[in-house]
Amino acid sequence: MDQLSKTESAIFLLGGVLMVIGSGASVLARPWAPYLFSMGALAFSLMQFKQKYRGGSFVVRRLRRIMLLSDVLFLLTAVLMFVDSLNLFRLDYLSYVQYVHNNWVLTLLVAAVLQLYATHRMGRELDREAKKS
Repeated sequence: MDQLSKTESAIFLLGGVLMVIGSGASVLARPWAPYLFSMGALAFSLMQFKQKYRGGSFVVRRLRRIMLLSDVLFLLTAVLMFVDSLNLFRLDYLSYVQYVHNNWVLTLLVAAVLQLYATHRMGRELDREAKKS
């Protein structure tokens, strides 16, 4: 995997922190929470999209695709947070609660689990690949 520079690593870390603060603030119904989460998700995802894998391991390539899927789910979570907080579809209360309210939590959970799995496995696979070399 390509290594990020110090600035890119700081952006990556800041993006993760902003996502955590934004999701926590959204639970507390803060109106600025979707903005904070979306900035964090964008920074986090862009830094992961920037990293490239140049090896030939099928397993690492598959794990990389899983990480990219989780990044897309993080961005989808940001969109769903905006829809939830702003009621963009102007639904009545019952329809809003049934179809929209807090659905972003599900995509965030799936994205976080995929990210955790792929990161854990990718570290092991890259170590195994380095030992072979």
